Amino acid sequence: MTEDQKLLHVDGLVKHFPILSGVFQRQVGVVHAVDGISFDIQRGETFGLVGESGCGKSTAGRTILQLYKPTAGEVFFEGVNLVTLKGEDMRKMRRRMQMIFQDPYASLNPRMTVGDIISEPLQVHGLAKGEDIHNRVNELLNLVRLNRGFAARYPHEFSGGQRQRIGIARALALEPDFIVCDEPISALDVSIQAQVINLLESLQDTMGLTYLFIAHDLSMVRHISDRVAVMYLGILVEMTSREELYSHPLHPYTQALLSAVPVPDPVIEEKRHRIILEGDVPSPVNPPSGCRFRTRCPIAAKICSEQVPAWREVAPGHWVACHKV
Repeated sequence: MTEDQKLLHVDGLVKHFPILSGVFQRQVGVVHAVDGISFDIQRGETFGLVGESGCGKSTAGRTILQLYKPTAGEVFFEGVNLVTLKGEDMRKMRRRMQMIFQDPYASLNPRMTVGDIISEPLQVHGLAKGEDIHNRVNELLNLVRLNRGFAARYPHEFSGGQRQRIGIARALALEPDFIVCDEPISALDVSIQAQVINLLESLQDTMGLTYLFIAHDLSMVRHISDRVAVMYLGILVEMTSREELYSHPLHPYTQALLSAVPVPDPVIEEKRHRIILEGDVPSPVNPPSGCRFRTRCPIAAKICSEQVPAWREVAPGHWVACHKV
C-alpha cells in the first residue's frame, strides 16, 4: 500500500480508562480497553474489525475519531496526526470523519425532528442556511431511501431500520471521506440488516467512502469487508484479506470464531469441527501475562505465558500474533 492510497494510519493506539476509588477518587488501576493496535486503511476500502463483546472494538473506533483521547499512540489521517490537533483544527478535521452509532434508539435526540437531527451538522459547521438546509435534508433523505415528508417527524415514530437510515443520513450530511460504522446492524432485525448493508455499499460506490466496519457477526463482515482484523482483549491477533482469513485462518482464536459461524448446508455442517473455547474472557483490568489468549487457547505452551507474541507478517498482507504459527 503506497502513501497515496493510505487514508488512515493507526500506530500503537492505546486507550486505558482509570479506575477510581474512595472519597478522594484515587486511581487504583486501569481498564486496558485498547492496548497497542496498529493498522492502515486504504482509500475506498471497507476494513472490518471483529471480536467478542467487550474486546475494545467500539473504544478503538471512538479513539480513532478522537471522541476519546488516546492514552498513547498516533492516528494519522492523510498524514495529519489527529492526536496533536486541538480546538478549531480538530473541528475542521471532524467534517471529514463521521460515525454511525450502534444503537439507533439511543443515538437520536428524541426531542428533535428528523430534519433538525440531519441538519445539525450543517449548522454547526456553517455550511448552509435557510432554504439550502431544507433542500440538503431532502437530498439526504432521498439518498438513504426515506420519504422527504419524514423530516417533520420525531425519532419515536420510526422503526429501528428507519432510525438507522436517519443516523446514516446525519453521518453523510458533511460529505465525509471516512465513516466508522460501529455495529450499525446489530440492533436490527435480520431482514432489515441486509437492506442497511446494501445501502452502505451503494453509498460507498457513489460517494467514494472509506469504512471502518466494527462487528461481531462474521458472516456480515465477510460480505462487506475487503480486509479484516480480529481483536481480542484490547489487542489485534490476526489481520489479512477477507478471502485469506476465511479460507486460511492461522490464529487459534480466529479459528474458534469461524468454527462458530453456521453453514447453510446440513451435510457440511455435520462434518465440520467445532472449536469450543473454555473459560471466560479475562478481565481487561488485569490481562494475562504473555499471550492474552493463552488462558483459553487449546494449543497454549509454556512460552505463551512468558513472552508476548510479536505482531508479524507471516505471508504477504497476512499478520498474526501467535508463538505457534
